[in-house]
Amino acid sequence: MTYETSAPQSAAATTGGAASAADPGRATRLYRAAWRWHFYAGVFVIPFFLILAVTGMMMLWIAWIDGRDGERTAVVPQGAPVAVSVQADAAVATVPGGQLVQYVAPRSPDLAAIFRVDDADGAAQMVVVDPYRAAVLEQFPRRSGWYDWADQMHGGLRLGVMGDRVVETAASLGIVLLATGLYLWWPRDGWAARAFVPRLQAKGRAFWKSLHGTVGIWISVFLLFFLISGLSWSGVWGEKLVQAWSSFPPGKYGDIPLSEDVHATMNHGPKEVPWALEQTPMPASGSEAGQAGVTGAVDIDGVDALARRIGYEGRYQLNLPQGDTGVWTLSRDSMSTDSVDPTSDRVVHVDQFSGKVLADIRFADYSLMGKAMAVGIALHMGTLGLWSVLANTAFCLSVIFLCVSGVAMWWKRRPAGQLRLAAPPMPADMPLWQGAVAVGLVVSLAFPMAGITLAAVLLVDWLILSRVPALKRAFA
Repeated sequence: MTYETSAPQSAAATTGGAASAADPGRATRLYRAAWRWHFYAGVFVIPFFLILAVTGMMMLWIAWIDGRDGERTAVVPQGAPVAVSVQADAAVATVPGGQLVQYVAPRSPDLAAIFRVDDADGAAQMVVVDPYRAAVLEQFPRRSGWYDWADQMHGGLRLGVMGDRVVETAASLGIVLLATGLYLWWPRDGWAARAFVPRLQAKGRAFWKSLHGTVGIWISVFLLFFLISGLSWSGVWGEKLVQAWSSFPPGKYGDIPLSEDVHATMNHGPKEVPWALEQTPMPASGSEAGQAGVTGAVDIDGVDALARRIGYEGRYQLNLPQGDTGVWTLSRDSMSTDSVDPTSDRVVHVDQFSGKVLADIRFADYSLMGKAMAVGIALHMGTLGLWSVLANTAFCLSVIFLCVSGVAMWWKRRPAGQLRLAAPPMPADMPLWQGAVAVGLVVSLAFPMAGITLAAVLLVDWLILSRVPALKRAFA
């Protein structure tokens, strides 16, 4: 989002070698072309980057201070907790026609247990229970708090699939914005360190430009990380191109029957299932397969005892079997704030009839991309402890500053009293246009939503803007 009034005089010296020396204006034309693309990418991206940064900070601090779904409700320890089944009965009794779906164990002895109970209409209710007295402390609709409002805005503008596509487009164009911004700001005289130090003595627009460029340089690597990790959750680039090739292969389960359902069916609204497992089929109950698991009755108490025996400590989630082939699913992952260590992620499936362990999936079993996403999503969400909350907050504030300073520079550069974008002019004789086309094709193939947007902009520019004088003046 850096906007120059002219290319640096020394640009030809480092952009294009001998060819630039033969044609000093060549580097300037390249610079102006990059500036124009940077400008238009910024026009589209800035509103969405502001939304992402603000909602990201909301989620960071709400999760740290208050949690979500009542997970930080305090209780007074009074000896040993009562059986989980007794707590569950108290939770179900508060919801007319209730069906128990999920149990979330307390993170520590002084916190409440959480139960998800679906009512007669299938609406999910969260019931907060004191584990020592089996007393219901609170009940509310699932995913109805401010955290979830921000989460839905952050992932899809609360517009469903269309919102997901818009956010994916903004993130994809953000990579174009980042690349062109680095090209515009990088010093042409060979002294690279200058790009990392703002010129605080500058005045007016030059002061804004210096701060904008320097902050952009400092957070460039982090911005690329956040864009890529966020895109990996998107509906097109993530699910269709990346996630499908990086999922946990069901063949690693061994010789056990599989359900027609995939792990993503356990997502109820926002993403909850580890990225590497979403598209992997669930095991199915009802066979003789599996390893020794529950001892005694195969009920919620027996499965909870198994969870503790095999190493689940503190907070973990227990999903009850749904349907005749459903399984008990024990899970703990940093994305769901169960732990602060993504390498401890673990999902265990238990046959609902025999109590045998059908699958025990750990971080070490993920593909390389699955491991990268397990760590990346934890970093992206700031679930690694207070240090990650503070670091992500600083990053979000930097993104907000880049957006605000980009608008400030445009405001100072625009023609006074004129209501038009005043975009940087495209050079009439664009050098290396074949290379630009090749880069555009690569970007379009790598990030389809960015490619569709770039093609649409070029088409509108050619068919409409360039042929209607009033529109041409407004967008020039």
